[in-house]
Amino acid sequence: MTIAETTAARPWLDPERPVAERVELLLNEMTLAEKAGLFFHTMIGMGELTEPNPVFSTPSAVDYVEQRHLTHFNLIGGAQTAREIAEWHNALQRLAASTRLGIPVTLSTDPRHSFTENVGTAFLSGPFSQWPEPLGLAAIRDEGVVERFGDIARQEYVAVGIRVALHPQVDLATEPRWARQVATFGEDAELTGRLGAAYVRGFQGAAFGPGSVSTMTKHFPGGGPQKDGEDPHFAHGREQVYPGDAFELHLKPFAELLAAGTRQIMPYYGMPVGTAYEEVGFGFNKSVLTGLLRERFGFDGVVCTDWGLITDAEIFGQPFPARAWGVEHLTPLQRMKKILDAGADQFGGEACPELLIELVESGEVTEDRLDESARRILREKFELGLFESALVEVDAADAVVGRDEFREAGEWAQRASITLLSNGTAGAPLLPLAAGTRLYVEGIDPAVAAAYGEVVASPAEAGVIAVRLQAPFEERPTVFESLFHAGSLDFPEETIAHVRELAAHAPTIVDVYADRPAILEPIAEAAAALTVNWGASGEALLDVLTGRFAPQGRLPFDLPRSMAAVEASRPDVPFDTAEPLFRFGDGLGY
Repeated sequence: MTIAETTAARPWLDPERPVAERVELLLNEMTLAEKAGLFFHTMIGMGELTEPNPVFSTPSAVDYVEQRHLTHFNLIGGAQTAREIAEWHNALQRLAASTRLGIPVTLSTDPRHSFTENVGTAFLSGPFSQWPEPLGLAAIRDEGVVERFGDIARQEYVAVGIRVALHPQVDLATEPRWARQVATFGEDAELTGRLGAAYVRGFQGAAFGPGSVSTMTKHFPGGGPQKDGEDPHFAHGREQVYPGDAFELHLKPFAELLAAGTRQIMPYYGMPVGTAYEEVGFGFNKSVLTGLLRERFGFDGVVCTDWGLITDAEIFGQPFPARAWGVEHLTPLQRMKKILDAGADQFGGEACPELLIELVESGEVTEDRLDESARRILREKFELGLFESALVEVDAADAVVGRDEFREAGEWAQRASITLLSNGTAGAPLLPLAAGTRLYVEGIDPAVAAAYGEVVASPAEAGVIAVRLQAPFEERPTVFESLFHAGSLDFPEETIAHVRELAAHAPTIVDVYADRPAILEPIAEAAAALTVNWGASGEALLDVLTGRFAPQGRLPFDLPRSMAAVEASRPDVPFDTAEPLFRFGDGLGY
């Protein structure tokens, strides 16, 4: 069939027509089942398209696409090479093209460019260039660096077929115990807004179109003020509280990103308590999604709920209830209707179009209401150019993803984000280390350290000791919850005692991966020098410690002095812990 014959049979494929017209032409051809499939943005893993999905043993891609008419998938996991991802993506697109209307798939992902090992919220970078977490980008404090990161990540995503970023996350890290703050830009609303807008510009480009990655900014209206710092993935963390009456402050970064043109919004699981808004999870909350987002901010893009608000699931072999906070008593059908009434367009992590069809056929939801959201969803596919070129160039994927200049930029950012908090005593700095220093290391590959000094086998032999630690967290009762680093920020006594023991042998440098603002006072007292990182290799750290790269990072949040100060602080108010040990913006140089 020629191009002319194809566009005559399917006029919505004619690129000369305005997008709004193409949307209406396609919408008019769609059955109720095909429309319903648009509303579900569920998880999928790479594997044989005809086999049960490797993600939690969910249905096959063929079932999703041919039987349920789904066309939006959140890619979980990945592959060793970009080519493998690109080949799998193209197979999925060919499956979609074989359906009656040939609506292309939109593939999304959580962040893939950082060192985080929390598989519950992000993924190892695999073939992609490796950067610090967003907290590390905030430590660099340079909008140009953030936009460059976004542009590089955009090119790598597009090369393998990923067209929606389930990020950035512009919640304010105002509750020091909260597990999700590592993916934020920190505690300050102004800095978060500036860097978040640069992030959107990098991913979406100067003009949104076929080369763009659509950003799904989260978690509206701000997920930071969690009661006791607990996360609303879990029932005991469902409440967001505002004792400092700072609800409006948490909206400020979103206003900046909406002005920058972010295309999609994800509300959080949490439910506001003690505010003017309905006490139900934000995905069910009409006063927030329609009243604030649609009406006050004028947003007409796609609103996709966070994952799993409607149906119960099983994760790692354990039952996991729907995050239907405040509406637990409603049936899945009623929850779905409430989400639609609230003003959302898509159900994240769900794959039950039969429920939506039932709502329409029963008269509970009108087909006109479906069309309202379907227009937004289809418009995004058309503007991304998916109907013109859904497939990617497999041979080019490996050449683009992780290319040398992209890796070098990420490695530079790792070094630039490392934040030096203490360095010897006044007039007698320990750093930078002298060439040939006898080094004893923990948490650093000795083979890597050997390029920076003489590596010794015991602390007693060392001239200087360097040890890397993880910010503390509490083990939780289930596998999934243990992936979320929550609870006390105090280091265990045995860790503190070990650092003191090391320091008795030689001047000791302690580097802490600060995915949360750890209580560092006892560590700082024992250490001769103290750094924090937000995702950085051993080489990056040693380059800073030896002066090959001068430290540049600045803290993106306060580091509290004690857990008592954390517990006394208001979770919605930034910089609210009494007499912090180190303050936002602190950071030394050479």
